[in-house]
Amino acid sequence: MSVSIKDVARAAGVSPATVSRALGTGPVSAELRALVAAAVRETGYRPNLSARRLRSQHSHTIGLIVADISNPFFTAVARAVEDAAYQAGLRVILCNTDENPEREALYLQLMEEERVTGVIFAPTRMTVEKLGAQEKKFPIVLIDRAAGGWQDAVVLDNFAAGAALVEHLHAQGYRRITGLFGNASTTGIERHAGFAAAVQKFGLAPEAKFIAPSIAAAEAEVTSWFLPGARPAGTAPQAVIASNGLLLMGVVRALRAAGKTMPADLAVAGFDNESWTELVGPGLTVIEQPVAAIGRAAMEMLLERLETPDAPVRKIVLGGKCIVRGSSAPAQIK
Repeated sequence: MSVSIKDVARAAGVSPATVSRALGTGPVSAELRALVAAAVRETGYRPNLSARRLRSQHSHTIGLIVADISNPFFTAVARAVEDAAYQAGLRVILCNTDENPEREALYLQLMEEERVTGVIFAPTRMTVEKLGAQEKKFPIVLIDRAAGGWQDAVVLDNFAAGAALVEHLHAQGYRRITGLFGNASTTGIERHAGFAAAVQKFGLAPEAKFIAPSIAAAEAEVTSWFLPGARPAGTAPQAVIASNGLLLMGVVRALRAAGKTMPADLAVAGFDNESWTELVGPGLTVIEQPVAAIGRAAMEMLLERLETPDAPVRKIVLGGKCIVRGSSAPAQIK
């Protein structure tokens, strides 16, 4: 059985990224380099020469292509990736696509021209489908969005998270629960699947809508619910689930503009435990994603793929945590 860089990391008590840095020209102390060298001797590790040649042909730079850098989730992931890349002696080129497949194609071409070592990428559904059939000139690790088994990926357990929010709201006494889901990525689809399964489990009406993953789209949608005659009496949503942080912010803006309060007029739950979510109204109930762990895992997976290009494709699924606040507290059901 061959020894991998991960085995060396385990023996040395450090991360694979640190081993890669110590074996190369990355910024490490003499003590750490000696520790890794001892682990190499202990495990009998032999560096993959083809991977070394691949490194020498590239720029010691990785690409990070995100869907929307204004989304706090991607800002936090970018920080974690950059920290891990620095530890591995790599530079980062950051690109923002605004969920636009044409821009994604442009930036992938840019990465090829820059001869990057690899790419960490949060693609749209359209690009995911195309990438599976294309020859890739560098390793790609997907974050936040999964592919159909053809590519390494680090994702949240979106199905479980979507279901967890429905289960929480149901336990609080809400029955008319509406979901707002982003229409550009696989993430929205997976969270909707969990939402739909939980709604069916409790025998509730499956009311959900896919919209553009933006503040404005969510604000417009929720604002329409409060227009005179918008819904027959007794059918208005009692609670809403927003599938990402931008949609959640749009929901809050709509409620504030309409003079409505949480949870008396509408209970609210969503994703991403950003600092503002505990400061709005009674505080927002959210699924907290392990953003730092997602960024670190993606970087380590990219380094491992570079070291062993023919290793089986892997998918790391991380769990989220439901942070319960006042926006979903029991209220007078209407």
